[in-house]
Amino acid sequence: MQVSQNSVVQFHYTLSDENGQLESSTNQDPVLYLHGHQNLIPGLENALADKKAGDSFSITLAPADAYGERNEDAIQSVQVKHLMGAKKWKPGMVAVVNTSEGQRQVTVVKVGMFKAEVDTNHPLAGKTLTFAIEILDVREASAEEIEHGHAHGVGGHHHH
Repeated sequence: MQVSQNSVVQFHYTLSDENGQLESSTNQDPVLYLHGHQNLIPGLENALADKKAGDSFSITLAPADAYGERNEDAIQSVQVKHLMGAKKWKPGMVAVVNTSEGQRQVTVVKVGMFKAEVDTNHPLAGKTLTFAIEILDVREASAEEIEHGHAHGVGGHHHH
């Protein structure tokens, strides 16, 4: 079965930038996602279309097809208590903050007693990224998955 609209795809990935490997799923659960619902960055979702279980491939994405270009005006001041993910913050650390659009990753630029300056660009914005993909499984999505807009199961979306 080929990857197409509303198929659920399970894959392992290794992500690298021009400086080397950043992260890999190979020692964890594979990623599970519902195709055609903007659950992945556009360039990666496009590359997965029409592939099938057992396929392995590598794709290099320009920032525009990955996490976008960096916005240099993206520095914001937030209260330190709103940063989630660590007890003590240092510049360069990635924190999670709640925004009106849901949770976002931000990079700490400067930390004071009560306020921190954070860079709201995605940590991978402005980078050319290479994904090495190994597709493990492709299946039809259930009606419930299509209705919810995401895959259910290990590596997919969990309802709390």
